[in-house]
Amino acid sequence: MANVYDILRERGYIEQATHEEEIRELLEKETVTFYIGFDPTADSLHVGHFIQVMVMMHMQRAGHRPIAIIGGGTAMVGDPSGKTDMRKMLTRELIEENAQSFKKQFSRFIDFGPGKALMVNNADWLMNLNYIEFLRDIGKHFSVNRMLSAECFKNRLERGLSFLEFNYMLMQAYDFLELYKRYNCKLQMGGNDQWSNIIAGVELIRRAEGGSAYGLTFKLLTTSEGKKMGKTESGAIWLDPAKTSPYDFYQYWRNVDDRDVKNCLALLTFLPMEEVNRLGSLQDAEINRAKEVLAYEVTKLVHGEEEAEKAQKAARALFGSGGDAASIPCTEIPQARFTGGMDILTLLMETGLAPSKSEGRRLIQQGGLTVNENKIDDFNLVINLDDFADGKLMLRKGKKVYHQVKLV
Repeated sequence: MANVYDILRERGYIEQATHEEEIRELLEKETVTFYIGFDPTADSLHVGHFIQVMVMMHMQRAGHRPIAIIGGGTAMVGDPSGKTDMRKMLTRELIEENAQSFKKQFSRFIDFGPGKALMVNNADWLMNLNYIEFLRDIGKHFSVNRMLSAECFKNRLERGLSFLEFNYMLMQAYDFLELYKRYNCKLQMGGNDQWSNIIAGVELIRRAEGGSAYGLTFKLLTTSEGKKMGKTESGAIWLDPAKTSPYDFYQYWRNVDDRDVKNCLALLTFLPMEEVNRLGSLQDAEINRAKEVLAYEVTKLVHGEEEAEKAQKAARALFGSGGDAASIPCTEIPQARFTGGMDILTLLMETGLAPSKSEGRRLIQQGGLTVNENKIDDFNLVINLDDFADGKLMLRKGKKVYHQVKLV
């Protein structure tokens, strides 16, 4: 079996490594315990997290032991990395609820059976720290001058960096030290925006314990233009099907830019690289086949084969390639509610195509709504029973988002 380091490098994950040759040799010679941290600042993981989940799966398949840290403690402070403003403060109760949601989602991707991966919460050791002892034992190893030169802080100095956030680097470094002592964890991995925090942990282990530890970052999920992927007009693309439906999830990947297909296939699927290169080299109309494969494979990993099949059939039914129209996203509404008519803004909210009436107005104003293929420009339009054919009515938001309304 190829060294997992080479697999990660070939597929395009790796961005920076503290000791490239040593890490590669370590992964070759022994079973390595490594960790990736996830702060539960929302009630679901999103596609930005999925790159990290994929790395954990590759590592576990190669025989290494993942530790998924749920940041119940660090989420109380908030990571300033990549943020222009201070994060919203969350309550302990909300953080704990979010942490439970993360745990359920991780279990779909990682094997946490006996002797396999571990899932731990850094609140277990961070919440009860004695501040004076922490400053004396841990703070003495950190240079403020060096911390201020770190990218995660440097970007915030002009707009204002709170002392609360300034402590985040020490807390994340302390996580690595704790895992090193508890589980012989030698490697921390994370997105490239975590580079400064990861280096801090590597150096803390060396200074406090005289131990050898390593750091590895991987590329953030971005488009060919350098913009973060996983965002739409309506918000983030979540892994929770209640927040982003499997159909909408599928459609997101089906509609990526042609230039991003190969990169997404390499990072977000387990297809062999020969197949990734073949699909990624397709041109013009043929690239749509590669996009179908991408959408199906990623949806299958996140939501399961059955949901991926349904999403693919729905998309094909809508876009003329055959398929099962019954799989199109649908809202059932009692017929009686249309007897006197329902205004279009209310209908948009009922179907979830607009979160509010003001958003519905904006959608119509921008020419982004059709009803039964008729473009709508009237905010006061009323939908009646006469607008339904065989008890069905089709709404389309933008070019690709279809939603069927059925009378019951």
